[in-house]
Amino acid sequence: MWRGAFADKMATEARSRDGVVDGVRIDLIRLHETWMELLFPRQRTAKHSVLGKWQPSSTVDTAKYRLWSAVGVPVVGLLYPLMLVGLATRFYARRFDSAATRIGLVGVVVLMTLIWGGLTVLARVQFGANARGFYAVLAASIVAIAASGLAMTFRSVGGRAVSVAVAYPFGMTAVLLPPVVAALFSPAVGDVVLTGSVPLAEWLLDKVFFVGGFDEYLSSNYDLDQWGGLGYVILWFVVAVPLGWVLGILVSLANLARPSGEDDDPRAGAAPDAE
Repeated sequence: MWRGAFADKMATEARSRDGVVDGVRIDLIRLHETWMELLFPRQRTAKHSVLGKWQPSSTVDTAKYRLWSAVGVPVVGLLYPLMLVGLATRFYARRFDSAATRIGLVGVVVLMTLIWGGLTVLARVQFGANARGFYAVLAASIVAIAASGLAMTFRSVGGRAVSVAVAYPFGMTAVLLPPVVAALFSPAVGDVVLTGSVPLAEWLLDKVFFVGGFDEYLSSNYDLDQWGGLGYVILWFVVAVPLGWVLGILVSLANLARPSGEDDDPRAGAAPDAE
């Protein structure tokens, strides 16, 4: 009996491995076909076209086709890990989106207002009405509530460009600000978030804001600890916007290999019938 159970288990694991391998193969084929379609017609949707896949008819076209195909192989190899990040982002973003859709725009705004309003009240009690820490939390609360509402609004507008350009940055702002504000209250959280923010700020000054001496202006006139920690809030807001753009682009890349109607769990392969 145990031999039969062991054989069944091995067969199941073999089928699972085969499914993952097939899924990776289909993903790579789709990405490469998308690459080919940048220069040549009817590559990606050839199996659904009456005309079939376009093929070069002359020697020159054949050389161009093969050269472009060869160049696409390492490009696809580099893009595939990024596509997996996009799949993971889409997987979890859909769960947030599903929960937000159930309560609607007004529900999201009310919920975020209650949460951030409670944090603001705690800041008022801990720091006092005139303390800079209180104003830092109040400013973060206003930004987070507005970002949540704007993310929901632009998500409902539709369109990949709008989602990438606006909805994802606002969504990331709403996600990243809570731990920053919590760090102003909790020393344990502050040891991770606030301490880790210092090298991040230094890297941004050296690598991003060095143009035109802007880094020197920022370092000489502003400090992260200014205004009761508001500098940390501004720093992470600056990080959230481009990070939202990057994640939105990666999700768009994932949509090329696995359309949104398929399983977007990054642990699973593409649907077998998608080939």
